[in-house]
Amino acid sequence: MSIEAWIAIAVTVGTLATLLLVSLPPYLVMMGSLTILSVTGVLTGTEAFAGFGNTGLMTVAVMFVVAGGITSTGGVHWLVQNVLGSPTNIRSAIFRVYAPVAALSGFLNNTPVVATMIPAITSWCRRIDAAPSRLMIPLSYSAILGGTLTMIGTSTNLVVNGQYADLTGEPEFGLFAITIVGLPVALVGGLLIVFVLPRILPDRRSPTASESLREFTVEVAVDASGPLVGKTIEQAGLRNLRTLFLVEIGRQGSVLTAVSGEEPLAGNDRLVFAGDPDAIQDLLAVRGLVPSIGAKQQPTILESRPERRLVEAVVSPNCEAVGRTLRDSQFRERYGAVVLAVSRNGQRIKGGLGSIRIEAGDTLLMEARPGFVNKLHNSRDFLLINDLDVDRPRHDKAWLAWSMLAAAVTAAATGWLSILDAGLLAAAGMLLTRCMTPAQALRTVDLPVLITIGASLGLGTALATSGAAAALAHQVVLFSGDNPVLLLILIYITVQLLTEMITNNGAAVIMVPIALSITSELGLATEPYMFAVMMAASASFATPLGYQTNLMVYGPGRYQFTDFLKAGIPMNIAVGITTILTIVLTFDLRA
Repeated sequence: MSIEAWIAIAVTVGTLATLLLVSLPPYLVMMGSLTILSVTGVLTGTEAFAGFGNTGLMTVAVMFVVAGGITSTGGVHWLVQNVLGSPTNIRSAIFRVYAPVAALSGFLNNTPVVATMIPAITSWCRRIDAAPSRLMIPLSYSAILGGTLTMIGTSTNLVVNGQYADLTGEPEFGLFAITIVGLPVALVGGLLIVFVLPRILPDRRSPTASESLREFTVEVAVDASGPLVGKTIEQAGLRNLRTLFLVEIGRQGSVLTAVSGEEPLAGNDRLVFAGDPDAIQDLLAVRGLVPSIGAKQQPTILESRPERRLVEAVVSPNCEAVGRTLRDSQFRERYGAVVLAVSRNGQRIKGGLGSIRIEAGDTLLMEARPGFVNKLHNSRDFLLINDLDVDRPRHDKAWLAWSMLAAAVTAAATGWLSILDAGLLAAAGMLLTRCMTPAQALRTVDLPVLITIGASLGLGTALATSGAAAALAHQVVLFSGDNPVLLLILIYITVQLLTEMITNNGAAVIMVPIALSITSELGLATEPYMFAVMMAASASFATPLGYQTNLMVYGPGRYQFTDFLKAGIPMNIAVGITTILTIVLTFDLRA
């Protein structure tokens, strides 16, 4: 192999190791790898950044906007309200989640579908007296399976489709080209979700909002004749306590939320702090503070107030607070909200809130002003905003958004327009008909995901053009003994293992040039092997890290890592066997 091929392999291995061992955002790791390949001359500048002009990448960006138009009009929420109904048992409930979510995810990016469904299902669980832990993993798995039904169901399919066309010069696959494989997989996976997962998934009931708030907060009052009257919060020494944050002030029948350090204290103010409830003695030791709640007095935090909203948010990997403490990230100033509690792996993190380092997937219980909810519905910092006080309104243009999506799907399916062109027209229609504003459209585009995909495509190009992919493919051919079925199995298993450890898009993009080199060397058909790469990259069930929707349901479902192993390993095996058998029985593996 040439020195360029060795560098490409070294960079690929280093990239995989970094993604596995170092908690850096994938887009930073991928861009670092792309920089090395460009600087060392393995890729020219044009080759290194050609991936950002890939049609698959552009289609992903467009479909983010289309999906955003559906969600911003309340289209998915409307469907949920009219489909979920009143099931008689947990299997019926899971099926009512599986069917619409799998169907929707075939035509919408599954991330916004799951983000919209989580609060709806959380509310539904309270109504039907079911634990969210019985339904959240089925929600994620249903979205993953639905994404395999069409070329636009998941960003992985779109990216592999575009990369395949770029590397081979062949036209892209049609909208429903993968359905012949994805449909049997979705049906078999659905049977497992409905009939097997109810026996595996735990029954973990979340505490009610009232129970949570009583556990997370501490309330004291300002002595009307004490020394704190007239002093600001800062002067009273109540701003930078080690284990507690001041959340709000109850004053003469009203509530002051997200209060500033310059707010003066008044007699009989009721101060609500969040953090370690054991610190109540430390607070009462402050001269001028007295116990607040009498025998007949309800805690301020439990009173219904129009000035306040209580929300739950799942932290996105893109959130600027990830890796930093709440105090260092200036969370209150940045978002205009106060964190009452942090839940991780289904358990509340105890102790001082200010010292907790925020991680992707954490669930935050927050108090904020009413405008906070509207501001962050489309924020990339949070994968989910669940308003605990009010339901999101359903907009009157939902039918229009659905009509434009249906028209785009029809145009792409009939071949009248390419998938990209159909998506562009649908996105433009969402804006022109005011189904969403330009600002909302901009927020729906997940830039870190697009950067990760574009840089990954550059890494795949380096493996192909340097000869590294051909060399690796030759070794795989020698190991498999030229057996096309064994090759198919090896490619599938390799991609699936990579997907569970790194991003699904990254795993697919790395394997596409290798798979193409194998099929070229042995004279095999490329289509079935590309479909195997797509399916394996989407089949990420065994860990919450391999697929974004798994991470999104991690906190709301109060799951532990082992819950995904117990439910996901049988899913991985069943989906893998179904995929291989379907491809072998449907396609001629030899060209």
